[in-house]
Amino acid sequence: MQRYFVPSHQWSEQNLVIKGDDYHHIVNVMRMKEGHSIICVTNGVSYVCEVHDIQDQTVECLIIKKLNENQELPVKVTLAQGLPKGDKLDLIVQKSTELGLEHFIPLQMDRTIVKWDHKKEQKKLERLEKIAKEASEQSHRSVIPTINQKLTLKELFNNPSYDHLWVASELVAKDHKNCSLKFRNMINQVEKGDHILIIIGPEGGFSDQEIEFLSDHNCQSIRLGPRILRTETAPLYALSAISFYFEEWRCEV
Repeated sequence: MQRYFVPSHQWSEQNLVIKGDDYHHIVNVMRMKEGHSIICVTNGVSYVCEVHDIQDQTVECLIIKKLNENQELPVKVTLAQGLPKGDKLDLIVQKSTELGLEHFIPLQMDRTIVKWDHKKEQKKLERLEKIAKEASEQSHRSVIPTINQKLTLKELFNNPSYDHLWVASELVAKDHKNCSLKFRNMINQVEKGDHILIIIGPEGGFSDQEIEFLSDHNCQSIRLGPRILRTETAPLYALSAISFYFEEWRCEV
């Protein structure tokens, strides 16, 4: 069943109105008619709805029933990602959303090649928000990850509100002494409801000054296997491990 996130102001007690891109998808892509069922989500709650009336630019739906869903990670994960080249950011946001990411922060770092001016930044953020919305619908999530404006590493720590601060560094991956259990030990310290910040560097990795800064701010290095991962692979490894631990392995322990 197709899923759509509909803003709360478009809902009433018994029905809702769908507009814009979702209207186009329902009418022109899916070719839906009156009587077809869809799932609509608002404020983290999902409902089965029925297409009732299709007008020129709106689709009116009747609310049939509330769903009791639980597709969200039991922990909150914020990803702070050093800006990569090309369209890698699109992939990172899409796949991280599928894996349960809650919040995404693009980082301007010492070795970042890409530079965003204000105009380019706004367009990029709007695109990432659309990607996150579509990925949330595809993966049947109840919330859409929030996309933050670009920050520097120092700005990231202006108002820290995280229970765990992790940084994925290739220097740790290269150190084969006593590292095999490091990430597992970190995950073992996380409790349900905790908020984790994961910091990933750009293609060139972290500068020495950034590693020192992160260490001074009590960030813990995590090893994502013994191999050096690309910047777009590292966050997916980390999120997959968190999902497996909390949603598949730990739920059976």
